[in-house]
Amino acid sequence: MQQSLQAAAGADSHAARALASVPLIQLADGNAIPQVGFGVWQVPNEQAIAAVRQALASGYRLIDTAQGYDNEGGVGLAIRDNVDRASLFVTSKLRTKSLGYDAALRGYEDSLEKLGLDHLDMFLIHWPAPKLV
Repeated sequence: MQQSLQAAAGADSHAARALASVPLIQLADGNAIPQVGFGVWQVPNEQAIAAVRQALASGYRLIDTAQGYDNEGGVGLAIRDNVDRASLFVTSKLRTKSLGYDAALRGYEDSLEKLGLDHLDMFLIHWPAPKLV
């Protein structure tokens, strides 16, 4: 993954040099996740486009959003317009009201649709609330 991340940023760019110094965490399934990412909490959807575009141009390759941030559309647009999806690690999180097996599956599909992506690298329960399930 490190090589594809560097290639995505451009071999001679400042972003590529900075990216090369971002350590990756190896996951049990063989994938890796950058230790530093760009999160968009409290970034309005219409501002998320420019913010994520700038983050990607700066070398960030982990993008973190959530259903509850209401900006997955803008995040997805910035991702689709700027870089090869294979060079990114994209995370989103499930809304609390969508807890439960069937609701979580629908929530995942909703995130994919809003982001305009075919998969997420990580999808988390944003706020555990066992009494709501």
